[in-house]
Amino acid sequence: MPAPAPPTGPPVLPVTFRPTRTRAVLLCVGTVMFAVITAVGLLLEQLSAGERLSFILTALLFSGVLALLSRPKVVADATGVTIVNLTRTRRLAWAEILRVNLRPGDPWVFLDLSDGSSLPVLGIQPGIAKAHAIRDARALRTLAEARGAGADNG
Repeated sequence: MPAPAPPTGPPVLPVTFRPTRTRAVLLCVGTVMFAVITAVGLLLEQLSAGERLSFILTALLFSGVLALLSRPKVVADATGVTIVNLTRTRRLAWAEILRVNLRPGDPWVFLDLSDGSSLPVLGIQPGIAKAHAIRDARALRTLAEARGAGADNG
């Protein structure tokens, strides 16, 4: 049986784009790292209670950083796009997005905006899932072209 053809139109809204493999790796590594560092801190008999606590807090800090790195996503709905990067969230109307770019070698998608600026979109990154990122970038580009400036959204 042949593989199904990729959809030709824009995806059904709302849709969320995120680097799922990268997110899974980061969260798994963070969990394992927290467990190992905590276990080492608790099993070393010569450590004081304060030193054990510092092991646990360090493990928690490392896990928190990895959880923060797994946060990026893009949520597209009928009125626009919400970009969630590491520490900031930004809401854009479709008309603000002029172009969606993912050039060879780019670490993630960039949006060219109507105010002349460019916005990095960490929620679509080719890292360990290049084909998935390219598919997501094309879907977001299709949505932006269909719903953006000059499109009939009525």
